[in-house]
Amino acid sequence: MDLKQTLERMVKENSSDLHLKAGMPPVFRVDGSLKPLNEAPLSPEELRQVALQLMPKDQQQIFAEDKELDFAIGVAGLGRFRVNVYMQRGSVALALRAIPVSVKKIDELALPPIIKELATSHRGMLLVTGTTGSGKSTTMAAMIEHVNESESRNIITVEDPIEFLFRDKKSIISQREVGTDTLSFAAALKHVLRQDPDVILIGEIRDKTTLATSLQAADTGHMVMSTLHTLNASETINRVISFFPPHQHEHVRVLLAATLIGVVSLRLLPRADGKGRVPAVEVMINTATVREHLLDPVKTLLIPQLISEGNTQYGMQSFDQSIMKHYRDGMISYETALQSVTNPDEFKLRLRGIENASDSRGWDSFDTTSRK
Repeated sequence: MDLKQTLERMVKENSSDLHLKAGMPPVFRVDGSLKPLNEAPLSPEELRQVALQLMPKDQQQIFAEDKELDFAIGVAGLGRFRVNVYMQRGSVALALRAIPVSVKKIDELALPPIIKELATSHRGMLLVTGTTGSGKSTTMAAMIEHVNESESRNIITVEDPIEFLFRDKKSIISQREVGTDTLSFAAALKHVLRQDPDVILIGEIRDKTTLATSLQAADTGHMVMSTLHTLNASETINRVISFFPPHQHEHVRVLLAATLIGVVSLRLLPRADGKGRVPAVEVMINTATVREHLLDPVKTLLIPQLISEGNTQYGMQSFDQSIMKHYRDGMISYETALQSVTNPDEFKLRLRGIENASDSRGWDSFDTTSRK
């Protein structure tokens, strides 16, 4: 197969991912849906040759030993692609994700304005969460670029692999790739505090050591950004605590309450016009009240209510409030909104203007006039 030609078509059709598997034609993912191309099925030998073309000798050796490998490539005139090569049923398979050439701004991504304030915090930990393909990397890149354009800071990233490429503007940015520039996330973080960072971006928190070091960096006055594969703020808090043994949970809660800036959780929804997707965003900010709830395991369960009630005063918002705003602005359809909200019946009532007065706090800034 002609990989460059396929990648050119991928970019032209605005596909996010390309899947190459023996016995199947190339498959694009467009706006979340898989789209097989009308081409001949790929053979195991074709895929082996494609993989060998993409990997230098050292990576070929690692792949031969580990049976899977992550890396990124740049294609002249097209851009960058994140690549995962793996084995399935004895043959090589590949998954490639397109990385936009330019970093989109926060406003272009339809993210809430409070994200700008969170990005320019001077100390603490900010977590961006969501499932695979929910826009975490794109959101993190937008936040780093916002800092780069507005603040004079030393930014150090640790990524596996490097995806978006940044140019120094007001800030200076050093991008380190696991496997090329450092042995691991943990190894990079062990020495990062001696590199005079103001902002530390960790591509993903994967283990207790990385998390513990990140919390320590945040506690010593640095700004730390990272991602977790969690669905919302409540699950994120529980996941962070679960990295540690039970006898350390109380200490971790204290440290989390002291260092956490906030949690930004993402889901992508199809646009009403069929042209791409828009992010539904839950935003939790570590206010004094949230901090108190973080310290108490029982009160932690009430954090979703604090998020809904904290929109007007703090800029927090729940997924349902975000979905309501997108629907009000005509960005998503009624059917998409109804399928995506936590409580469809409550959403219908709010659209009709029928609200429980005791539960209306935080919704005042959201137009509930029905557009159906």
